[in-house]
Amino acid sequence: MEDWFTIDAVSSDTHIISEYRHWEETHCYLLEGKERSLLIDTGLGICDIGEPVSALTAKPVTAVATHIHWDHIGGHKYYPDFYAHSEELDWLSGGFPLPIETIRDMVADRCELPEGFDVSRYEFFQGVPSRVLSDGDIIELGGRQIEVLHTPGHSPGHMCFFERSRGWVFTGDLVYKGMLLAYYPSTDPEAYLKSLEKVAVLPVTRVFPAHHALDVQPGLLAEMRDAFRELKSDGRLHHGSGVQDYGEWSVWL
Repeated sequence: MEDWFTIDAVSSDTHIISEYRHWEETHCYLLEGKERSLLIDTGLGICDIGEPVSALTAKPVTAVATHIHWDHIGGHKYYPDFYAHSEELDWLSGGFPLPIETIRDMVADRCELPEGFDVSRYEFFQGVPSRVLSDGDIIELGGRQIEVLHTPGHSPGHMCFFERSRGWVFTGDLVYKGMLLAYYPSTDPEAYLKSLEKVAVLPVTRVFPAHHALDVQPGLLAEMRDAFRELKSDGRLHHGSGVQDYGEWSVWL
Protein backbone atom coordinates (compact mmCIF):
# COMPACT_ATOMS: atom_id res chain seq x y z
CA MET A 1 0.00 0.00 0.00
CA GLU A 2 2.96 2.31 0.46
CA ASP A 3 3.22 2.88 -3.31
CA TRP A 4 -0.42 3.81 -3.79
CA PHE A 5 0.01 7.58 -3.39
CA THR A 6 2.34 9.87 -5.34
CA ILE A 7 3.23 13.21 -3.70
CA ASP A 8 4.13 16.35 -5.66
CA ALA A 9 4.99 19.70 -4.09
CA VAL A 10 3.47 22.77 -5.71
CA SER A 11 4.95 25.05 -3.05
CA SER A 12 6.01 24.74 0.58
CA ASP A 13 2.36 25.01 1.66
CA THR A 14 0.61 23.12 -1.16
CA HIS A 15 0.93 19.46 -2.17
CA ILE A 16 -0.74 17.14 -4.66
CA ILE A 17 -1.56 13.62 -3.48
CA SER A 18 -2.32 11.43 -6.50
CA GLU A 19 -3.63 7.90 -7.04
CA TYR A 20 -1.96 7.00 -10.33
CA ARG A 21 -2.37 3.26 -9.85
CA HIS A 22 -6.11 3.56 -10.38
CA TRP A 23 -7.52 4.31 -13.83
CA GLU A 24 -9.26 7.46 -12.60
CA GLU A 25 -5.92 8.96 -11.50
CA THR A 26 -7.55 11.10 -8.84
CA HIS A 27 -5.65 14.12 -7.52
CA CYS A 28 -6.21 15.44 -4.00
CA TYR A 29 -4.80 18.77 -2.84
CA LEU A 30 -3.45 19.65 0.59
CA LEU A 31 -3.47 23.40 1.27
CA GLU A 32 -1.78 24.57 4.46
CA GLY A 33 -2.51 27.87 6.16
CA LYS A 34 -1.03 29.38 9.29
CA GLU A 35 -3.73 27.85 11.50
CA ARG A 36 -5.04 24.78 9.70
CA SER A 37 -5.00 22.80 6.48
CA LEU A 38 -7.61 21.98 3.86
CA LEU A 39 -7.67 18.69 1.97
CA ILE A 40 -9.56 19.11 -1.29
CA ASP A 41 -10.91 15.64 -2.14
CA THR A 42 -9.77 12.52 -0.30
CA GLY A 43 -9.58 10.00 -3.15
CA LEU A 44 -10.97 6.52 -3.42
CA GLY A 45 -10.33 5.34 0.12
CA ILE A 46 -8.48 2.24 -1.09
CA CYS A 47 -5.52 3.24 1.08
CA ASP A 48 -5.35 5.60 4.04
CA ILE A 49 -4.72 9.11 2.71
CA GLY A 50 -4.23 10.23 6.30
CA GLU A 51 -0.73 8.73 6.28
CA PRO A 52 0.77 11.02 3.58
CA VAL A 53 -1.25 13.97 4.87
CA SER A 54 0.10 13.63 8.42
CA ALA A 55 3.61 13.42 7.00
CA LEU A 56 3.08 16.76 5.23
CA THR A 57 1.33 18.82 7.92
CA ALA A 58 0.93 18.85 11.69
CA LYS A 59 -1.94 21.32 11.57
CA PRO A 60 -5.61 20.31 11.97
CA VAL A 61 -7.05 19.13 8.66
CA THR A 62 -10.50 19.79 7.27
CA ALA A 63 -11.60 17.74 4.26
CA VAL A 64 -13.80 19.10 1.52
CA ALA A 65 -14.89 17.28 -1.61
CA THR A 66 -15.43 18.96 -4.95
CA HIS A 67 -18.46 16.64 -5.12
CA ILE A 68 -19.88 13.55 -3.44
CA HIS A 69 -18.63 10.78 -5.75
CA TRP A 70 -16.79 7.71 -4.43
CA ASP A 71 -13.45 8.68 -5.99
CA HIS A 72 -13.50 12.02 -4.16
CA ILE A 73 -14.81 11.10 -0.72
CA GLY A 74 -13.28 7.67 -0.04
CA GLY A 75 -10.84 9.08 2.49
CA HIS A 76 -13.43 11.18 4.30
CA LYS A 77 -13.72 8.35 6.83
CA TYR A 78 -10.40 9.57 8.26
CA TYR A 79 -11.63 13.19 8.60
CA PRO A 80 -14.72 13.75 10.77
CA ASP A 81 -14.27 17.49 10.18
CA PHE A 82 -15.45 17.79 6.59
CA TYR A 83 -17.51 20.20 4.50
CA ALA A 84 -20.07 19.52 1.76
CA HIS A 85 -22.43 21.48 -0.47
CA SER A 86 -26.09 21.70 0.45
CA GLU A 87 -27.20 20.19 -2.88
CA GLU A 88 -25.57 16.82 -2.15
CA LEU A 89 -26.34 16.19 1.50
CA ASP A 90 -28.77 13.42 0.55
CA TRP A 91 -25.93 11.52 -1.14
CA LEU A 92 -24.20 11.41 2.24
CA SER A 93 -27.20 9.76 3.86
CA GLY A 94 -28.13 6.92 1.53
CA GLY A 95 -29.52 8.79 -1.46
CA PHE A 96 -26.74 8.25 -4.02
CA PRO A 97 -28.34 7.08 -7.31
CA LEU A 98 -25.96 4.16 -8.07
CA PRO A 99 -26.00 0.79 -6.26
CA ILE A 100 -22.93 -0.16 -4.25
CA GLU A 101 -22.28 -3.12 -6.58
CA THR A 102 -21.82 -0.74 -9.52
CA ILE A 103 -19.49 1.46 -7.48
CA ARG A 104 -17.41 -1.54 -6.41
CA ASP A 105 -17.07 -2.60 -10.04
CA MET A 106 -15.75 0.86 -10.93
CA VAL A 107 -13.33 0.81 -8.00
CA ALA A 108 -11.91 -2.57 -9.08
CA ASP A 109 -11.88 -1.80 -12.81
CA ARG A 110 -8.56 -1.37 -14.63
CA CYS A 111 -6.32 -1.11 -11.62
CA GLU A 112 -3.91 -3.20 -9.60
CA LEU A 113 -5.49 -3.22 -6.17
CA PRO A 114 -3.12 -3.40 -3.19
CA GLU A 115 -2.55 -6.81 -1.67
CA GLY A 116 -5.09 -7.48 1.04
CA PHE A 117 -7.67 -4.99 -0.23
CA ASP A 118 -11.11 -6.59 -0.42
CA VAL A 119 -13.31 -4.65 -2.84
CA SER A 120 -16.40 -6.58 -1.68
CA ARG A 121 -16.15 -4.66 1.60
CA TYR A 122 -15.80 -1.26 -0.06
CA GLU A 123 -18.47 1.18 1.14
CA PHE A 124 -19.69 4.54 -0.13
CA PHE A 125 -18.86 7.10 2.56
CA GLN A 126 -21.79 8.38 4.61
CA GLY A 127 -21.70 11.13 7.21
CA VAL A 128 -22.82 14.53 8.43
CA PRO A 129 -20.63 17.50 7.46
CA SER A 130 -19.36 19.91 10.08
CA ARG A 131 -20.20 22.78 7.73
CA VAL A 132 -22.59 23.09 4.80
CA LEU A 133 -21.17 25.24 2.01
CA SER A 134 -22.82 27.61 -0.46
CA ASP A 135 -21.58 29.63 -3.41
CA GLY A 136 -19.35 32.51 -2.36
CA ASP A 137 -18.41 31.13 1.05
CA ILE A 138 -14.82 31.65 2.22
CA ILE A 139 -12.81 28.92 3.90
CA GLU A 140 -10.25 30.61 6.18
CA LEU A 141 -7.06 28.68 6.87
CA GLY A 142 -5.15 31.46 8.61
CA GLY A 143 -3.60 33.92 6.21
CA ARG A 144 -4.99 31.90 3.33
CA GLN A 145 -8.54 32.23 2.01
CA ILE A 146 -10.23 29.75 -0.30
CA GLU A 147 -13.40 30.83 -2.12
CA VAL A 148 -16.20 28.36 -2.78
CA LEU A 149 -17.68 28.36 -6.28
CA HIS A 150 -20.84 26.35 -6.82
CA THR A 151 -20.29 24.82 -10.27
CA PRO A 152 -23.01 22.25 -10.98
CA GLY A 153 -23.19 20.22 -14.15
CA HIS A 154 -21.15 17.12 -13.46
CA SER A 155 -23.12 16.82 -10.23
CA PRO A 156 -25.72 19.03 -8.49
CA GLY A 157 -23.46 20.23 -5.68
CA HIS A 158 -20.14 20.28 -7.53
CA MET A 159 -17.75 22.96 -6.28
CA CYS A 160 -14.56 24.52 -7.56
CA PHE A 161 -12.24 26.26 -5.12
CA PHE A 162 -10.52 29.53 -6.00
CA GLU A 163 -7.55 31.01 -4.20
CA ARG A 164 -7.89 34.52 -5.52
CA SER A 165 -4.61 35.86 -4.10
CA ARG A 166 -2.66 33.37 -6.23
CA GLY A 167 -5.08 32.90 -9.10
CA TRP A 168 -5.27 29.17 -8.42
CA VAL A 169 -8.44 27.27 -9.21
CA PHE A 170 -9.11 23.67 -8.16
CA THR A 171 -11.60 22.46 -10.75
CA GLY A 172 -12.61 18.98 -9.58
CA ASP A 173 -14.44 17.16 -12.38
CA LEU A 174 -15.58 20.34 -14.12
CA VAL A 175 -12.34 20.76 -16.08
CA TYR A 176 -9.62 18.21 -16.82
CA LYS A 177 -7.95 16.59 -19.81
CA GLY A 178 -9.75 13.42 -20.80
CA MET A 179 -13.43 12.55 -21.06
CA LEU A 180 -15.75 14.80 -19.10
CA LEU A 181 -18.89 13.03 -17.94
CA ALA A 182 -22.26 14.74 -18.36
CA TYR A 183 -24.54 11.88 -19.39
CA TYR A 184 -25.70 10.46 -16.05
CA PRO A 185 -29.25 11.46 -15.01
CA SER A 186 -27.70 13.38 -12.10
CA THR A 187 -25.70 15.56 -14.51
CA ASP A 188 -26.96 18.72 -16.19
CA PRO A 189 -25.30 19.85 -19.48
CA GLU A 190 -26.94 23.30 -19.39
CA ALA A 191 -25.72 23.88 -15.83
CA TYR A 192 -22.28 22.65 -16.93
CA LEU A 193 -22.09 25.48 -19.45
CA LYS A 194 -23.11 28.06 -16.85
CA SER A 195 -20.39 26.77 -14.54
CA LEU A 196 -17.79 27.01 -17.30
CA GLU A 197 -18.96 30.57 -17.93
CA LYS A 198 -18.32 31.31 -14.25
CA VAL A 199 -14.77 29.93 -14.04
CA ALA A 200 -13.63 31.08 -17.50
CA VAL A 201 -13.77 34.76 -16.51
CA LEU A 202 -11.75 34.35 -13.32
CA PRO A 203 -8.18 35.77 -13.21
CA VAL A 204 -6.67 32.27 -13.20
CA THR A 205 -2.93 31.64 -13.22
CA ARG A 206 -2.98 27.89 -12.53
CA VAL A 207 -5.55 25.13 -12.96
CA PHE A 208 -5.51 22.09 -10.69
CA PRO A 209 -7.78 19.30 -12.01
CA ALA A 210 -9.06 16.26 -10.13
CA HIS A 211 -8.00 13.68 -12.72
CA HIS A 212 -5.29 12.69 -15.19
CA ALA A 213 -2.75 15.16 -16.64
CA LEU A 214 -1.72 18.02 -14.37
CA ASP A 215 -0.48 20.30 -17.15
CA VAL A 216 -3.82 22.06 -17.65
CA GLN A 217 -3.35 25.60 -18.91
CA PRO A 218 -5.76 28.41 -17.94
CA GLY A 219 -6.75 28.82 -21.59
CA LEU A 220 -8.54 25.48 -21.45
CA LEU A 221 -11.26 27.08 -19.33
CA ALA A 222 -12.31 29.40 -22.15
CA GLU A 223 -11.80 26.68 -24.75
CA MET A 224 -14.25 24.39 -22.97
CA ARG A 225 -16.71 27.23 -22.42
CA ASP A 226 -16.67 28.11 -26.11
CA ALA A 227 -17.12 24.47 -27.12
CA PHE A 228 -20.13 24.13 -24.82
CA ARG A 229 -21.54 27.40 -26.21
CA GLU A 230 -21.27 25.95 -29.71
CA LEU A 231 -22.95 22.72 -28.63
CA LYS A 232 -25.81 24.77 -27.21
CA SER A 233 -26.20 26.87 -30.35
CA ASP A 234 -26.21 23.68 -32.46
CA GLY A 235 -28.89 22.10 -30.27
CA ARG A 236 -26.57 19.36 -29.01
CA LEU A 237 -26.11 20.38 -25.38
CA HIS A 238 -28.34 17.68 -23.92
CA HIS A 239 -28.29 14.09 -22.75
CA GLY A 240 -28.09 11.63 -25.62
CA SER A 241 -25.82 13.71 -27.87
CA GLY A 242 -23.03 11.18 -27.33
CA VAL A 243 -19.30 11.82 -27.15
CA GLN A 244 -18.03 15.13 -28.50
CA ASP A 245 -14.26 15.01 -29.11
CA TYR A 246 -11.99 18.05 -28.97
CA GLY A 247 -8.57 16.41 -28.99
CA GLU A 248 -7.03 16.50 -25.51
CA TRP A 249 -10.50 16.43 -23.99
CA SER A 250 -13.99 15.27 -24.83
CA VAL A 251 -17.40 15.30 -23.22
CA TRP A 252 -19.94 12.49 -23.02
CA LEU A 253 -23.44 13.92 -23.09
